[in-house]
Amino acid sequence: MRMSVTEAKGQLTELVRRAEAGDEVILTRHGHAAVRLVPVRVAPDRKSRRALLEGIRASAATKAASGPGAARSQDFLYGDDGLPG
Repeated sequence: MRMSVTEAKGQLTELVRRAEAGDEVILTRHGHAAVRLVPVRVAPDRKSRRALLEGIRASAATKAASGPGAARSQDFLYGDDGLPG
């Protein structure tokens, strides 16, 4: 949505709500885009970042234990004689 700054003065609360909901709100001055209203992204705190990293580590450990090791991962490409199959 594009709107002049003059028009936006009386509708600021509604424009902020729309921007928070994901709508693109661009304010214009003399017909040219001047500013864009966008929601502020809250940076995750230390505790939530640590929980995310622990989850990734646990997932990686599970995946590493379930598959073949790197030394045997390409064995399906070769026959019993050691030549490409």
